[in-house]
Amino acid sequence: MTISSPLRLACILGGALILASCGPKPTPQPLPPPPPPPAPIAVPLSADWREWPVAAGDWSYRAVDGGSLASFGAPGQPAQLILRCDVATHRISVSRASAAPAELIIGQMTIRTTSGDAQWPVLPGGAPGAATSLAVATRAAVDGVFDRMIFSRGRFAVEAPGAQPIAVPAWAEVARVIEDCRG
Repeated sequence: MTISSPLRLACILGGALILASCGPKPTPQPLPPPPPPPAPIAVPLSADWREWPVAAGDWSYRAVDGGSLASFGAPGQPAQLILRCDVATHRISVSRASAAPAELIIGQMTIRTTSGDAQWPVLPGGAPGAATSLAVATRAAVDGVFDRMIFSRGRFAVEAPGAQPIAVPAWAEVARVIEDCRG
């Protein structure tokens, strides 16, 4: 019995394909890491803070050892503004992320609300060697400026040494930390 030429050719090509598929499989190349997020661009701000754009991000609240904390920032990014309650002392620390080295963080933090402005002295804070320092102002929880922050019409603003001024929404997380500290 003889096999026809087209059938013989199909068998030969099929066998060659089977043998070719038995070779080592190429290893997939790892994907390059995603590019880092762009650095924030300093935008010239209006003289009236109420015209500043509200910063991109959300507030989050959580209980921490000795109190509670509300932090504001964009998802996946370090917090830009933190309010932390120390229940034992009934004091609240307001921390603003700063690009300045800790030793250059001196001066005043300005809190702007629709009911008026306040200035608080700052101290440097943050983890040693961290890429971001913090300008930290600590006040008694009964300070009336905290009430102004809660009831400011939709937003309040914070200016701190070494940091771009920021306008943030006046959400419930801020009020919750303040109330935790007054309790």
